[in-house]
Amino acid sequence: MTTIRTSRTIALEEHYATPGFLNGPGSWHKSRPGLAERLTDLGDGRIAEMDEAGVDLAVLSLVAPGVEQLDAPAAVRTARACNDELAAAVRRYPDRLAGFAALPISAPDAAADELQRAVHKLGFVGAVVNGHCQGVYLDDPCFEPVLARAVDLDVPIYLHPTVPPAAVIESCYGGFSEQVTFALATVGWGWHINTATHVLRIILGGVFDRHPTLQIIIGHMGEATSFMLPRFDATLRPELTGLRHPVSTYLRENLHYTFANFNDEATYANLVAQVGVARVAFSTDYPFGSMKNACAFLNRLPLGTDDRASISHRNAERLLNL
Repeated sequence: MTTIRTSRTIALEEHYATPGFLNGPGSWHKSRPGLAERLTDLGDGRIAEMDEAGVDLAVLSLVAPGVEQLDAPAAVRTARACNDELAAAVRRYPDRLAGFAALPISAPDAAADELQRAVHKLGFVGAVVNGHCQGVYLDDPCFEPVLARAVDLDVPIYLHPTVPPAAVIESCYGGFSEQVTFALATVGWGWHINTATHVLRIILGGVFDRHPTLQIIIGHMGEATSFMLPRFDATLRPELTGLRHPVSTYLRENLHYTFANFNDEATYANLVAQVGVARVAFSTDYPFGSMKNACAFLNRLPLGTDDRASISHRNAERLLNL
């Protein structure tokens, strides 16, 4: 099929780190050759890779594990420092980079205030939350200040996977070599399923009934939620859950979904069949995924002009108020 260059391409799950973060919570990223250098490049090298691939705007978020596993004082300090460094990069490249704020959600009131600072003073377009916070999920009432502030600011939260809690790893993924257990618990299965479970907890906890306009973004073609969507409606009915709507309604009205290095046409087709093109946006998962491969996949998809524009940039522009 002939390669098609869309008028604009916005990538929503693109990662960065600061040197300080890599010397602390993100130290395990230094074990992979070249990864730390690409994560910390918020300058010409990253822009050159974007140019080569055809990415016009990258929305950057602090790489997992983020600050979610830190105690409150350290989380507040680290999130603020990382957000300030990202904001400086966005100011250098305002037409090429945008930011999702890191939030110290172990201190929910401070996290809400940091989100407001990031949006109002730093110009960020939303926030990222890397999975659970020390085993606690966003349906917990303690996080209400963060969710309410996101609604007030009209910005989305990108829910990114993280390593499951230790007890989950031990009970579900242990018994193999260290390398197999880690892969099974993270990139091979666990953190996708844990993220899907997190989304279901948010839905079943009534978060969207309390905040009907709240928008959550998840990556990896929906973290398997679209495949299970009919089953959710068959088994988690409103008469059981007490929710205002079937689970599918929230998945179609309060969630957005990105590619994030799941460059597979069948997986894409299932997602769009269940939630519609208007809920799907582009991302590359850089530097864990290739920008060039992701753009090539987008260009190969058999899309009409309007659908291609929606996925490549219009849905993101609407969601992020760009």
